[in-house]
Amino acid sequence: MDEQEARFTRLYETCYRNVYGYVVLRVGPHAAEDVTGDVFAVAWRKIDEIPDRALPWLLGVARNLARQSHDTAGRARRLVDRLASLPVPADRDAADGVIARDQALAALAELSPKEVEAVTLTAWHGLDPAEAARVAGCSRAAFTVRLHRGRRRLAKALDLPPAASAASAASAVPSSSGGTAAPGGAARTVRPRVTTEKP
Repeated sequence: MDEQEARFTRLYETCYRNVYGYVVLRVGPHAAEDVTGDVFAVAWRKIDEIPDRALPWLLGVARNLARQSHDTAGRARRLVDRLASLPVPADRDAADGVIARDQALAALAELSPKEVEAVTLTAWHGLDPAEAARVAGCSRAAFTVRLHRGRRRLAKALDLPPAASAASAASAVPSSSGGTAAPGGAARTVRPRVTTEKP
């Protein structure tokens, strides 16, 4: 196996679940595997151009391909609907899980599609604002404004301080693998990023 093949294999093994999780929330399970496959086909063709921290680059490609393959109108509503269809983890009290999930879904439904994307890229996928801005296809300043507004609206909807709102929404919605996780399925500790910049 040559160096390019080895790098691609590592990239695929470490990032596939995160890319798939990002894509499935945008296009649904019926098209997610195809779009995710297309992301890695682009990655193979451009393997020498991919930065060392590959996930933001891959999510940027995924965003563009998902946008091309799926109409973006109503994306936030579809995202909330898909999140609502995820199973409640078995290790949580079902009633508490349903209440927390319903609250998080209602709060996410209050956000614009760009705010939902900002909150999920940082809270679920663990990207910093500069990386997430590249994925979202906007400047860091524009992304920071979206993130600030999204967190503020989530906090208001959940009646929490803004710094805790993204973590609360992320932790209240279970992953498809049965535990609290990022959309890609990898269990993680959610640490919301707090910015001091003014929008």
